[in-house]
Amino acid sequence: MEILKHLINIAADPKILFPVIIAIFFFIFPPTDRLFKINQWLRLDKVWTKQGGIVLFAALLIAFLFGLSDENFRKIVTKPDNVPIVGLIFLTVFFLWLSLKQAWENDARIEQGKKTNEADDAQEKVLVWPDLVYIEFIAMLFCAAFLVVWSVFLKAPLEEPANPTVSPNPSKAPWYFLGLQEMLVYFDPWLAGVVFPTVIIIGLMAIPFLDNNPKGSGYYSFKDRKMAISIFLFFWLVLWVFLILVGTFLRGPNWNFFGPFEYWDIHKLEALTNVNLSELVYILLLKMSLPTNILLRELWGFLVMIFYFGIMPLILAKTLLKSVYERLGPVQYSIFAVLLLMAAGLPIKMLLRWAFNIKYIIAIPEFFFNI
Repeated sequence: MEILKHLINIAADPKILFPVIIAIFFFIFPPTDRLFKINQWLRLDKVWTKQGGIVLFAALLIAFLFGLSDENFRKIVTKPDNVPIVGLIFLTVFFLWLSLKQAWENDARIEQGKKTNEADDAQEKVLVWPDLVYIEFIAMLFCAAFLVVWSVFLKAPLEEPANPTVSPNPSKAPWYFLGLQEMLVYFDPWLAGVVFPTVIIIGLMAIPFLDNNPKGSGYYSFKDRKMAISIFLFFWLVLWVFLILVGTFLRGPNWNFFGPFEYWDIHKLEALTNVNLSELVYILLLKMSLPTNILLRELWGFLVMIFYFGIMPLILAKTLLKSVYERLGPVQYSIFAVLLLMAAGLPIKMLLRWAFNIKYIIAIPEFFFNI
């Protein structure tokens, strides 16, 4: 068991865990026809059946119970602050399985020439009063009773009055801000705290105007909306839920990474030599000092940004997003591509930090402009 726990701690290293999660994600939620065929060949769609759901939840429960046998894991997940996050994991998996189960069932019915489940249910008439109101009232009573029981048996994590001279280690934001706090590790505050949240809000507002595909409207379907669903789930699961879980369970003292079965040693120090892209090019590769001219010094970073936001949308329009470009047109596609690339910049920057210790692509601290 100790060997297994040690291997899990090694696998929890973000340099290993994050690429593996991304690879598994795109096989389970294939955005392209080629990956969809691989998904069908591997029979991964069986996960979204009743039997697959039982296996999925049984595996999740067994893994959780196995973790509780370890003292370090037990201390983390039973902390009052973290108990709701454990519930978040099970609820997220359940509702994800339920929605995709309905989607795959509809896809199978459409292939057989049948109507979708929603079309069959549309014949039923449910009145808001009294049917829906009664259901909502009963649900409200159950929620109120659950919260009362919760407050009685789970001690509130109240500590001493705040002391500005003493900061807890690790100092963590509330769980719903842990994703933003994790982003602050890789980006300047003006990017992680202002630009990215604004882009996310604007992107969500722009979805109805950018996504004009009528397929999947009014019924669950995955096959008709592979790319849209995969992109949404990637941002939600990988770039939000995953970051919350990382900040909750894997970030320990001094904001170091710890495995789920690893003791949170306050004296653990990791030797990190983060370098900017300009330092990597001039000092490490070209063996010369940094130019004094800011524009010449950060030339390579600007070239990377020009390629990423200027040329990459054109490449995607001819390859992976060709159908999206043909459906949206040049203007809408340009907005979509920029929003998509800005969101994809987070996992790219995370991988660059973990793999090559790159801190900033463009570093101009003289004007507080760092990317």
